[in-house]
Amino acid sequence: MNGGLLVAGTTSDAGKSVVTAGICRWLVRQGVRVAPFKAQNMSLNSFVTREGAEIGRAQAMQAQACRVEPTALMNPVLLKPGGEQSSQVVLLGKPVGEMSARGYHGGRQQRLLGTVLDCLAELRGTYDAVICEGAGSPAEINLRRTDIVNMGIARGAGLPVLVVGDIDRGGVFASFFGTVALLSAKDQELVAGFLVNKFRGDVSLLEPGLDMLHGLTGRPAYGVLPFRHGLGIDEEDGLRVSLRGTVRESSVTPPVGEDVLRVAVCAIPLMSNFTDVDALAAEPGVVVRFVDRPEELADADLVVVPGTRGTVRALAWLRERGLANALVRRAAEHRPVLGICGGFQILGEHIEDEVESRAGAVPGLGVLPVRVRFAREKTLTRPDGQALGEPVEGYEIHHGVADVTGGEAFFTDDDGQRLDGCRVGQTWGTHWHGSLESDGFRRAFLREVAAGAGRRFVPAPDTSFAALREEQLDRLGDLIEQHADTDALWRLIESGPPQGLPFIPPGAPA
Repeated sequence: MNGGLLVAGTTSDAGKSVVTAGICRWLVRQGVRVAPFKAQNMSLNSFVTREGAEIGRAQAMQAQACRVEPTALMNPVLLKPGGEQSSQVVLLGKPVGEMSARGYHGGRQQRLLGTVLDCLAELRGTYDAVICEGAGSPAEINLRRTDIVNMGIARGAGLPVLVVGDIDRGGVFASFFGTVALLSAKDQELVAGFLVNKFRGDVSLLEPGLDMLHGLTGRPAYGVLPFRHGLGIDEEDGLRVSLRGTVRESSVTPPVGEDVLRVAVCAIPLMSNFTDVDALAAEPGVVVRFVDRPEELADADLVVVPGTRGTVRALAWLRERGLANALVRRAAEHRPVLGICGGFQILGEHIEDEVESRAGAVPGLGVLPVRVRFAREKTLTRPDGQALGEPVEGYEIHHGVADVTGGEAFFTDDDGQRLDGCRVGQTWGTHWHGSLESDGFRRAFLREVAAGAGRRFVPAPDTSFAALREEQLDRLGDLIEQHADTDALWRLIESGPPQGLPFIPPGAPA
């Protein structure tokens, strides 16, 4: 078997990442050696592979669904927005420069088609099947000429295309039909059918519409996935998590102790790796929400300043909103604060940035004895060590180099030598993303936070974040197995696009 499939969507957030992960987990449970692939990803939520390559976290989670180690081949192009008009381009896991949207789509993107096709071919030569994820919609007619992630990759590799639509948004039939009808005849030949996502209610009420859609397009529905809470894997776009009061999905299990623990995450601009707090949200009795006003920090037991693609810009935003003063007061009052990566840099004394913002010397909040200098070379590592008497692992993605001049070491090696981070009173800072996924360390850290906040909160003794992730991926596999036409999906992956699919006018504009 040397199969493949492209999971496209009618829109962004239609469920492509989730469906891709679900198909991957279903296949691997059938004994198929499978890998994920996304030619180009735009995300501030990234991960570091074992070989030190930066890829989108969604592809890392899909690799976990496949039970394989993630590699740069699975996401050869990663775009990390630095604002509305430009992004850092990460090629095969390493940054190669900043580029405007116009410059990228004006020629650079199309020149990468050969690279991404080579990566896909290498994966297909290693695995029985590769499940590819598209981006946005394949019917972005303004971008089709330079497309390397939707129909461009499908045409280049001869992949069948499954179009996912989110029926919870409404308009799914028009979206399915319009997506096909705006593609060229050659592109339409690859679109095999549709998958309805997030359906609520009686499927029999939907079936007449699916039959009519089949009649109009000559393409069947490959399944109707019901709406399920808590099935999203690591989201791609940190820019979207900026609304005040956004709450991460927390466990409904009551706290083990007498109190809950309330965590407020500052919704800073260009927030990156906001999934760092997912391990906190998974703990019984921990409630995590994103905030953007100083008064919302008042009742928080822990405030997290997360990572960001724009440290200086985020620092200015905190000052403009009054959150900076609130953080300084918290630190002075010995109330718990945690800074991660860019948040760690913000809590320091001084930032020298001629790389990211090119703002030069900028004073930090001064609550940790740290001075940061931005280097052109990006740090991409997977460190491990100890903290609070427990083993801890993480990953680093940053240009800022921290010179820690005081305080206690946060993460150390076996000999107690500082590896990273700093602690002063109840304020902690670290460059390590993902450290809270280490169960023993997370529990020890939450005990420290509860003591510092005066809460009678007790961490659950048996919460395993890795096990919860596995359960989530199995639920995605169950969703595909129980609600998709898996026999038809298998044929599609194994045999390629069906022959004789009709053309739906008007097709793509000339």
